[in-house]
Amino acid sequence: MTAGLASLIFIPLLAISMVHMLWAFGSTYPAKTQRDLARTVAGFKDIEKMPPRLASLAVSLATLFAGLWALALTDPNTSLILTSGGFVLTFLFLARGLVSYTSWWRALTPEQPFASFDVKVYGPLCLFIAVGFGLLTVLRVT
Repeated sequence: MTAGLASLIFIPLLAISMVHMLWAFGSTYPAKTQRDLARTVAGFKDIEKMPPRLASLAVSLATLFAGLWALALTDPNTSLILTSGGFVLTFLFLARGLVSYTSWWRALTPEQPFASFDVKVYGPLCLFIAVGFGLLTVLRVT
């Protein structure tokens, strides 16, 4: 059961990592222009171009690391570091998921289509991942 749950967390995180890696190398996938991509995936007020490529690279590596952490949480051996990391990742994804529904975040990221995607896709996906990390972590301590 835990391996299947870890896979359900790993697969979207791997996809997110891969697309951020594309952006780190200058791709505008799935948009046609930098401006359209920035308004789709970043959404900050009046954004005209993507954040620095180094930021995309950092997100790519962080999401890949998080996905691998999910897989590592299936290890039956006890590890305080692994378990603590699971709780930290649960909190981080929960926070990112919940912030999608705050007026503060919407004021920072009003550009469309990001604002719609954030509420309909990005936020719920982060909440799903948070629940998955939470379950994997709690199952380790019980």
